[in-house]
Amino acid sequence: MATIERKASNASAIDEKAHAADSSLSEKAEFDDIPALAKADPTDIGDVSEDVRAIDLDASGHERPIETEQDYALRLVSLDDDPSQPVHTFRTWFLGLGLACFAAVLGELFYFRPQTVQVSGLFLQVLSFILGRALESALPGPNHPVPRMRTANTWFWRFINPGTFNIKEHVAISIMSTTASDQALAISVFAAQDLYYHTTVNAAIAIFTLISSQLIGYGLAGLARDFLVYPTWALYPFIMPQVQLFDAMHRGKGIFQQRKRRVFFWSVLVGIFVWEWFPEYIAPTLTGISIICLADQKSAWVTRIFGGAAGNEGLGLFAISLDWNYVGSGGGAIGSLFTPLATQLSLYSGVVVCIIAFCACYARNVWHAQNFPFLSQLLFYENGTEYNQLAILNPDFSLNTTKLEQEGLPYYAASQTLFQISRTAYIGAAVTHFFLWHSKDVWRILRKARKGECDDVHYQKMQVYKEVPLWWFGTLFIVTFALGLGLLYAVKSGLPWWGYIVALIFSTIFIPILGSLYATVGYQPSLQFLIQMVGGAMIPGRPVANMYFTLYGYGTYQLTLNLLRDLKLGQYTKLPPRATFIMQTVGGIVGGVLNYVVMNSVIAGNRDILLAVQGTNVWSGQQVQSYNSNAITWGALSKPLYSPGARYGFIPWMLIAGLAVPVPFWLAHRWWPKAGFNYVFTPVVVAELGFLSVGINSSWMTSLALAVFSQWYLRKRRPRWFRKYNFLLSAALDGGTQIMVFVYSFAVGGASGKATPFPTWALNPKGNPDYCLRLSD
Repeated sequence: MATIERKASNASAIDEKAHAADSSLSEKAEFDDIPALAKADPTDIGDVSEDVRAIDLDASGHERPIETEQDYALRLVSLDDDPSQPVHTFRTWFLGLGLACFAAVLGELFYFRPQTVQVSGLFLQVLSFILGRALESALPGPNHPVPRMRTANTWFWRFINPGTFNIKEHVAISIMSTTASDQALAISVFAAQDLYYHTTVNAAIAIFTLISSQLIGYGLAGLARDFLVYPTWALYPFIMPQVQLFDAMHRGKGIFQQRKRRVFFWSVLVGIFVWEWFPEYIAPTLTGISIICLADQKSAWVTRIFGGAAGNEGLGLFAISLDWNYVGSGGGAIGSLFTPLATQLSLYSGVVVCIIAFCACYARNVWHAQNFPFLSQLLFYENGTEYNQLAILNPDFSLNTTKLEQEGLPYYAASQTLFQISRTAYIGAAVTHFFLWHSKDVWRILRKARKGECDDVHYQKMQVYKEVPLWWFGTLFIVTFALGLGLLYAVKSGLPWWGYIVALIFSTIFIPILGSLYATVGYQPSLQFLIQMVGGAMIPGRPVANMYFTLYGYGTYQLTLNLLRDLKLGQYTKLPPRATFIMQTVGGIVGGVLNYVVMNSVIAGNRDILLAVQGTNVWSGQQVQSYNSNAITWGALSKPLYSPGARYGFIPWMLIAGLAVPVPFWLAHRWWPKAGFNYVFTPVVVAELGFLSVGINSSWMTSLALAVFSQWYLRKRRPRWFRKYNFLLSAALDGGTQIMVFVYSFAVGGASGKATPFPTWALNPKGNPDYCLRLSD
């Protein structure tokens, strides 16, 4: 039985780079008792909900802040497990399939909203718990507490209702539904073809393309498990609210403090559900309160700098947002209450530079900026009218150079140009960052993996379950690879077989490089611009081919990281790996089918709105517009627009420039190790130089204030409250908000076919909700 000793804190922040700077610091001290901890009775360690545990105290008897990855693994996540709990029950499959359908539909509706929002895994987690407990009472079974509902103890009735709705059923349902909710990049391809090329892809071809593109990343996920799932180093901070919520709902039933946490969670969830009706429907002004806009409602520059409560309105400087749908994580990987402070400060440092750059370029009329909207994802003629992309293409959607000479080259809005600069430069920064800070750690972990060694305490606990053999992942990869290749020719994509293979190679190369950022600091970098650039260089003059190259080069990478995220969730919660694999596979198939059905419905009913620059506060085509614009410029016009000396010829060179950005900070950290240069995540800073180029921007300053309050004040000054309630608070706020958005969307928001707008009044004005001058009118 393990002995837990009080230890002083040895590290300074949750930061993988601090580990690199002094790898001998905690490796021995922190991991000496890991094998014993894995075999220990969890009651000897204590539950997360308990006020005082020896593992939480420093040498003086005070609670230590959560600082290192070992703190995350040992102090925030329960080690409790019961391998006898059933996973594949009627409740699991009935609720898993039902919620997968529900999540896929909701995720696709969110894709066409004015702000990028994912279906929160917390929302699905809460909903599945409520329904699971309901079925626990409603279904007969051998262990039912009500005598008249009790049945014979046979395998059939144990399958129907084995007893208490357990954590393994709950996690399995959540993973299946979350996988189904992941917005498929193939939808951007099909939507762009429908809206801009007037081409409708055959339903069967579209659905199977969706399925193959959703599942092809499984082979890569299988290869990356050893260094992006198993070790403690890969902590995935953004799933901590989910993990703690699972623990609160299912573990420590007899502990009074655990009951307090559950009451806290449900109270906050109900409260935010009620509150969100105000900023989302009744009083949209609360989405972005701008005192400066209220003082000057006729200035275009005031709108551009201080507005932001409507899509593509302004930069949101000094605005206050009371809408958690935008202040919170929105179902994504960055959240004020759970993302490490160093990551968020790096991000918002980039945002400050973004504001300066956007305003300077517009004021100086760089790239004819004043001819175009301040924020826009569309292509334009030099006079500011929308570019007619079909006018420069042949019937097979290849570039017609004669027509291009007649129409002229298109322009981007200056903000979109800066966005492209940032998202190209940060790829280079991420590559250098990986080799400077992570390469030694990854190599060390891989060497241990080849010997079958892994010190992570949760990985050790999972050894009682059968692992997913590599050939499962390999077989699925081969099947989906062949399916995807055949469908490329069936859909007449214009992408040759070798281009398809090159796209997948790029995904494979960048998964360890960019996945390390995702796993350690909670930031998921985008590979999209690099892939589009490479596709444009390899297959010039074909925008549709570029879309499919991006689908398999970038989409595969993105989905592989999502799969790795779910594998880590399964490890933290002790779901058998084979169950995780099955749930992910089924969820991907269900999601692919329903994504296509919902996309067709939304486009059919809102075509004009989706083609408009600003859209409405309910529907927006911003993501499709951006994806299509990039396909035209990189796919059809890569040589005339991006070759050396061309209008945007400097953008590809930003990839090389980005390689140098992390070096000064790395050298400064080596020279002055206590100065804090290791907390500057240069890829994050560079990537967010275009953060405000799209969507509703009124929330970023409120999010920053909450980040400082949670990740500095609470973590440092109130460490016990932070450990017990901070992540539950995030789970409750995100979950309650997502439930409200779903109910709102179908009740009055127009998702059911007819919108019912709230009457105009002081906090629901005509025009922009924050009273800024509406520039698109």
